[in-house]
Amino acid sequence: MKRINVLIIDDSAFMRKLIADFLSQDPRLNVVGTARNGEDGLRKIKELNPDVVTMDVEMPVLNGLAALKIIMKSRPVPVVMLSSTTKEGADNTFAAMEYGAVDFIAKPSGTLSLDLHKIKAELAEKVVSASKANITNLGIISSLGKNRKEIERNYSKIELNKSIDQSIGAAIKSSTHDKRIICIGTSTGGPRALQKVLTKLPGDLNAPVLIVQHMPAGFTKSLASRLNGLSELTVKEAEKGDILEKGTAYIAPGGFHLKVGSSGRDLVLQLDQSPPKNGHRPSVDIMFQSVSELMGFRKIAVIMTGMGADGREGLAAIKKSGDVIAIAESKETSIVFGMPRAAIEAGLIDDVQNVDRIAESILKYV
Repeated sequence: MKRINVLIIDDSAFMRKLIADFLSQDPRLNVVGTARNGEDGLRKIKELNPDVVTMDVEMPVLNGLAALKIIMKSRPVPVVMLSSTTKEGADNTFAAMEYGAVDFIAKPSGTLSLDLHKIKAELAEKVVSASKANITNLGIISSLGKNRKEIERNYSKIELNKSIDQSIGAAIKSSTHDKRIICIGTSTGGPRALQKVLTKLPGDLNAPVLIVQHMPAGFTKSLASRLNGLSELTVKEAEKGDILEKGTAYIAPGGFHLKVGSSGRDLVLQLDQSPPKNGHRPSVDIMFQSVSELMGFRKIAVIMTGMGADGREGLAAIKKSGDVIAIAESKETSIVFGMPRAAIEAGLIDDVQNVDRIAESILKYV
């Protein structure tokens, strides 16, 4: 089996050695070199031609964000960023993902030598996942929120996708109730995909939106704030006891499973820290399973880019619960075509769309 060649870019000699030691212990990975800053990293990328790069955000001479822009323009390669968990670190992380980073890993807090072992397995898995990324989809994306009027004009011209089975459309139109809920699950590449989808949904959307994005604690609040600023929807980090409102998107906080229950005529969010499911908390499966238990609702379930199969089991539960449409992101636009593939191959998906048309597909059914 061909090993994945990795270049490590970090201004700390201690971090370079520790990360190299961690990755070298994985038989799938081969550390081909290290670099001390972004400028040195650009030279090493050209010289060593790595399959994946890990890069610190904060570095002297040329920082990670500036280096990333150059890398994605001159020599695109999958990049996994290492970030601090401060608010500034989180904001820089999302900027990096907008510039083309595949994924990120949060540096643990506390004593460096005691805490770094906590990210060892996660770092190796994210490097392996990044090696499978579709880098043709990693170009710099613009702030779509600036184009809302253009988006509205485009949506006035939307035509139904002729590839959808006409019987599905007929079943949707014949439904008599008007209670709807949208739930979205995603992982690697998800922040970019969410930006492309949420910024194309109108502020008066006739349904609440539940979102599980695999992400550690401390980052989901910044993600919600960022998307809220770009979207007509209200986007917030979910809080226990939130009463669901139409036109609002709720992102599961890192480290908590997101569930929903009924309280009279309202839907109320529930958060818990029960054990991770298939390594994830929040878990798409658990959110979907919770939504499947709601009676009398039209449900639109969406699975987008991500490694693994989270969401497949929960989607199977939703499909048994009545009026449901399941949408998956296509292989062509997925950064990692793992989660969508698992759902498609299980025969659970009604509609496969490029990420730029997922919002359009959602609106057909809402």
